[in-house]
Amino acid sequence: MFGLSPDWLLHDGIPIADAMVLSHPEQLDRLRTACPEAVATAVLAGDPCFDRMLAARPYRERFRKAFGVRRGQRLVVLNSTWNPESLFGDGGGADVFPPLLPRLTAELPADEYRVAAVLHPNIWQGHGPGQIRAWLDRALRAGLVLVDPLHDWRQALLAADAVIGDHGSVSYYAAALGIPVLLGTTPSAGLDPLSPVAQFVDQAPQFDPHAPLADHLDGLIANHRPLPGPARLTTSAPGTSAALLRSLFYRLLNTPEPQRPALLEPLRLPPHQHPSPTAPLKVLTRVTTNPYAIHLARHSDPWYEPLGEGDVHLAVPEDTRDPGQLALADVLLREGAADDPRFGSPEQWTAEVLARHPYSSLAAYVTGPRTCTVRTRTGRLLRLTGEPDGLAPGASASALHAWLAAGRTIDRATKEGLTIRTDSTTHHVTVTVMP
Repeated sequence: MFGLSPDWLLHDGIPIADAMVLSHPEQLDRLRTACPEAVATAVLAGDPCFDRMLAARPYRERFRKAFGVRRGQRLVVLNSTWNPESLFGDGGGADVFPPLLPRLTAELPADEYRVAAVLHPNIWQGHGPGQIRAWLDRALRAGLVLVDPLHDWRQALLAADAVIGDHGSVSYYAAALGIPVLLGTTPSAGLDPLSPVAQFVDQAPQFDPHAPLADHLDGLIANHRPLPGPARLTTSAPGTSAALLRSLFYRLLNTPEPQRPALLEPLRLPPHQHPSPTAPLKVLTRVTTNPYAIHLARHSDPWYEPLGEGDVHLAVPEDTRDPGQLALADVLLREGAADDPRFGSPEQWTAEVLARHPYSSLAAYVTGPRTCTVRTRTGRLLRLTGEPDGLAPGASASALHAWLAAGRTIDRATKEGLTIRTDSTTHHVTVTVMP
């Protein structure tokens, strides 16, 4: 057993540590079996990492906003530990991670899902940040969030609606928090069959690489029942590890312990990671009446036409990697400050880009998390304003394009606004005519 064998704990038959911290009596039982000579050094002191997550649970919505999750979106977190049988793997043909990433960003509608990846620090150290980002470039351009592997992975778990991972500790912590977990890969050997991790691997739902991803995740979340093992065995002293550890440290130092409370550093609020994909988006829309609504699903960089009833159009950010897509775009997108001198005003940019691409129907300059300035092919200049934490402005621009393409008028849009549905979430967007 890794970490509990005599090879790790003894030197010439004597324990190398004065104290060995365990989080649960289950570990003490396994230590008695694996290395009884080290039992006298064992101290049950809980799990400070898990305690920090438990303390930060009330701030889940803040963490979701930090990772750019909007109302109606689910956050899917991929995580990988660092050995050859992990989700990231060793580059072999059986690796799950490389083909899964583009599928996640292409199959899952961009306004219904955010996808984030947590990679073990040893992956970053072994390959280097440049290589990691090169491997994940396509997914990053389609909206993937790469989570800081040291400071923010706990916050990503607290914000997550579902986790796809392997036998590493991040997946186990997710299960302990009650988050639905899909195992994308499991080790063929190396786990103690009596260990909590082995039991978790045996019981957790397995990822099916052939199943449609949205249906797979819907089923996972709808049928989720928290596994009792991870929640029970992660720590035997929830919320008290700081006090237990400090008492141990001062006892070893033979120094009186301070009277003030022992406290753990709270989890930081991660920097805001605003989604700004540069990959082309294929947008499936359907305009219905009684009551009227625009049904919309945007897919980042898909290899195929989105499935479903309705019309498909192409929305392309101006700074896309493939400029040839701009000539095919129905909707042209740009994001920036309204006073950015490089583009002039939003009014100037929209006029310039439509003149450059005569086959595009609409140009949208996104100036904030709720607003964008839109110019139609007829020259009408409009401002679209969404609800707080609602639909992304680029999606609102695509909804307006679908509205006009279906024969509806700008006058009605300005009077009633646009009602837009992304799956089961309804959004309202105000349309204002600009002078």
